[in-house]
Amino acid sequence: MELIGRLEVLLESEASLFRAQLLREDIARLKKLEALANSAPDAEAFRKAGMRIGWTQGDARTHELREPLVRLLDAVYASREEEIAAAWEALHRARMEKLVGCLSTPVPKPLD
Repeated sequence: MELIGRLEVLLESEASLFRAQLLREDIARLKKLEALANSAPDAEAFRKAGMRIGWTQGDARTHELREPLVRLLDAVYASREEEIAAAWEALHRARMEKLVGCLSTPVPKPLD
């Protein structure tokens, strides 16, 4: 998968420890998807397994990423590199929006 190679190149020059960790995790997920695509009996089994590989912490919020994630899974299963890249961009953007939203949620004031 070309996307894995591109992310590995980005990782080599990433100065931010946070972004480097995200890249390592994403590379591991994509490698797992690649292996699943080669071993799944059909597209539906692949999609089901691919939805549960830790896209969010404990996959607790993965359902919120369903639309772009399914696009990525379908592209990976069909080995369509151009569609994989476009689907990855959409998924990555959606995940970062969710992450930033979680980080920027106001903390409630303590009760007196």
